[in-house]
Amino acid sequence: PPPPPPNPPPATILVKKKGSTTNPRIPTPQWHAPWRLTSVLSSHLGWVRSLTFDPTNDMFASGGADRVIKLFDFAKASVGAEDALKLTLTGHISPVRGLAFSPRHPYLFSCGEDKMVKCWDLETNQVIRHYHGHLSGVFSLKIHPTLDLLVTGGRDACARVWDMRSKQQVHCLTGHDSTVGAILMKSVDPQIITGSYDATIKLWDLAAGKCRTTLTHHQKSVRALAQPSYENTFVSGAADVLKKWTGKEGRFIKNLNGHRAMVNGLALNDDGVLVSGGNDGSIRFWDYESGYCFQKSETIAQPGSLDAENGIFVTEFDQTGTRLLTGEADKTIKIWKQDEDASEVTDPIDLSGWRKQCVAESKMRY
Repeated sequence: PPPPPPNPPPATILVKKKGSTTNPRIPTPQWHAPWRLTSVLSSHLGWVRSLTFDPTNDMFASGGADRVIKLFDFAKASVGAEDALKLTLTGHISPVRGLAFSPRHPYLFSCGEDKMVKCWDLETNQVIRHYHGHLSGVFSLKIHPTLDLLVTGGRDACARVWDMRSKQQVHCLTGHDSTVGAILMKSVDPQIITGSYDATIKLWDLAAGKCRTTLTHHQKSVRALAQPSYENTFVSGAADVLKKWTGKEGRFIKNLNGHRAMVNGLALNDDGVLVSGGNDGSIRFWDYESGYCFQKSETIAQPGSLDAENGIFVTEFDQTGTRLLTGEADKTIKIWKQDEDASEVTDPIDLSGWRKQCVAESKMRY
C-alpha cells in the first residue's frame, strides 16, 4: 500500500490571536476634564457644514448650507459678543462643504456642492482663483502643510490635487467607488489619506499619484478623519465604529467602540482629546491614547428648532486645543471649553467599567 500522506501544514487563514484573553492588557486612561458649552453663535441661515481656524488663531471661518462663508473674530465669539462677525463672503451657489486657511498666504480656500473650488484673497476679500475639474459636488478640502498644493475630494469619487498658484490639476486620484468625504494631508508619506462613502480608506503616494494601500475594515461610509500633531497615527470615523491606525502603512491599532451614530466630525488636540460628533447630536470625548470614552454628551438645539435638528456636521479645535467648535444642524456654531472646576475627584475615571469593556473586547474574535 502507498505510504500515508504526511500531515498537511496548518492552514494560516485562521490565526490565533496573540495575547491571552483571560488576562488582557488594560491601558490606563489619562484623566481629562469634561467639556462644557460656553457660547452659541447663530448667524448662519442654514446648516453649518464646515469650520476652519486661521493659523494665527485670531479668527475662524464657517461655511453653511446658506451658501455663504462667514469670518468671526475668535476672541469676541468665545465670549458671545454681538460684533463677533467680521465678514461675510458670498459667491458659492450651493452649500459650502470645505474650508481651509493657507498657512503661508493670506488666502482662504473653499469648496461646495456647486462643483466650485475657490481661492479668496483675504486682503481684498475677493475670489482670485477658481480650480475647475470636479464633475460633481466637492465635499472635502485640505492644504498640504509644506507644499503649495491643494487636495479636494467630491461626489465624483476622486480626489484631485491642484497646484495652488497655476490652478492646474497635478493628479486625479481615482479608485474609490463613491464620494470622497474626508481627506488628511501630511508632510511625510503617505502624504494623502482619503476616506470614502464606499467604506474604504486609501493611502496615496503623492509623487506618483497612485494608491499605496486600501483599508477595507469599515462596514459603513467613512465621513471623518483626524490625526494628531505629535505622532504618526490617524483615526477614522464611520457609523459602525471609530478606528485608530498607524500613519505610515495603515496598520490597524484598535477600535473605539460606543458612538452609535453616523460620525460626521472628528477633531483631535495636543492633549490627546479626541472628539466625535454624530448626526443625532451626540458628542463623545475620548482619551486618544487608551481609547477610553470619558464623556458622553448631547448637544442642545437652539430654541425654535425641531428635535430632528440635533445634528453635528463638523467639529474643530482651535490652534491651542483649549476651545472646541461644533457646526450643527440647528444653524448654530457652538463653542465648548473644559470645565476649570473639575478634578479627578469630581469626575473620576470609571476604571471598573473600562476594565469590563477591555475584557469584553478581548473576547471578540476580531
